[in-house]
Amino acid sequence: MSDDGPTPCERDLDRMDVHELGRLGAHLDDVEVVDDAPPHPPGSREERRAARRVATWFALSIVGAVAFVAVFVLWPWQYTSTGPDEAITSWYTPMLGITFAVCVLSLAVGLLRWSEVLVPPDVAVQERQDGPSPPIAQRTAAARFVEIVEQTGLRRNPLLRRTVLAAGTAFAGVLTVTFLGTLVRSPWPGGGPAPLLVTGWRSPGDERTYLRLDTGDPHSVTLVRPADVAVGGLLTVFPFRESERGDPERLATVLRSADDPVILMRFAPGTPVVERAGQEDFHLGGLYAYSKICTHMGCPASLFEQTTLRILCPCHQTEFQANEFARPVFGPGARPLPQLPLAVDERGYLYARHDFIEPIGPGFWERDPRG
Repeated sequence: MSDDGPTPCERDLDRMDVHELGRLGAHLDDVEVVDDAPPHPPGSREERRAARRVATWFALSIVGAVAFVAVFVLWPWQYTSTGPDEAITSWYTPMLGITFAVCVLSLAVGLLRWSEVLVPPDVAVQERQDGPSPPIAQRTAAARFVEIVEQTGLRRNPLLRRTVLAAGTAFAGVLTVTFLGTLVRSPWPGGGPAPLLVTGWRSPGDERTYLRLDTGDPHSVTLVRPADVAVGGLLTVFPFRESERGDPERLATVLRSADDPVILMRFAPGTPVVERAGQEDFHLGGLYAYSKICTHMGCPASLFEQTTLRILCPCHQTEFQANEFARPVFGPGARPLPQLPLAVDERGYLYARHDFIEPIGPGFWERDPRG
C-alpha cells in the first residue's frame, strides 16, 4: 500500500462518491489509472444508439434460443431411413445446430460489442503488493465493483439491461431443455422394433426378403442366385419383397436407404473360416453376407482385398477380416460387421432368413456395447 499522504477516516470516506472511492482504492493499491474515459458521454445520443445495437444482438440470441426449444420440442425427430418423413427428420439435428449457433454466437457477439462500445477501457498499471488487504482497501474495492457496474451502462440503459438478462436467461433455458430433454425423451416411445435396432431386412409376417442388385435403374428388380457371385468376388445387395414389386417409389427409396446395403461374397473352397458364436449357420456354403455400414462412423465398407480376405472402410481405414466373422483387425472400428443369415428358395434365389441379430453401424446410447 502506498504511504503517500494521510489515510482518510470514516467521515472522509462517507463524503466521497463511488468514483472518488474507486480512485482512492487505486491510489492505496499503487494503481495508476491511465484511461477510464467512457466511449460515449453518459446518457448521450451516441450511447443510446450503441446500446440499441448491442441489444439487437441479445435479442437475436433470444430468438435463437426460442427457435432451439421449438425445434427440440416440435420438430419430427425420431429416426427413419425411408418414407415421406425422411427429409424432414433428417433436418432435425442440423436445425438444432443452426439455432443453437445463432443463440450462442449472438450472445457472444453482443457481449463483445458491449465491451467495445459501451464499457470504458479502464487501462491501469499496478505495482504488486504482498500480504492481506486492510479494511479500507476492502471498502474501496467494493466501491470499485459498484463503479464498474455503473460504467457498463446497465443502470442508464433499461433496454440493454433487459435484453442482456433475457439473453442470458434464454441461453440458460437452452442448456436446461437440452439436459432435461435428453433424460426424459425416449428414442422409441411407441415401443416395438426401434428404427435404430432393425433394418429393411426385417421381414413382416411370413414374407421373404430377397437379395436385390442395383442395376442402375431404380425401378428394376434383379434378384441374386448363388452362381451370380464369383469366387473371391463381392456384390452389394439390397432388400426386396414381392409386395414392393409394383411400387416404384419404394423400389427407388430402398436403394438410398442408409442402413440396408449388404456386401455378399464367396470364399474359395478350402478357405479357413472362423464362425462367430451363435452365427455358425448364417452362411450358405462359401457365401457370406455382412452389413456394408462400418461400425466405426457409418461409412460404406466397400473395398475387398482378395489375397488377405479383408474388407476395408476407406474413410478411416478400418479393416475387417472377412473369414473371421468380419472382426476388426486394424483401424478405429471396434465391433465386427453384423452378419446377415442367408438361405435359398425353391427357385434358386437368395433371401435373408431374418434381420441382423444386432444393430448395424456405429454405437449409440441404448446399444448393447457387446454387440
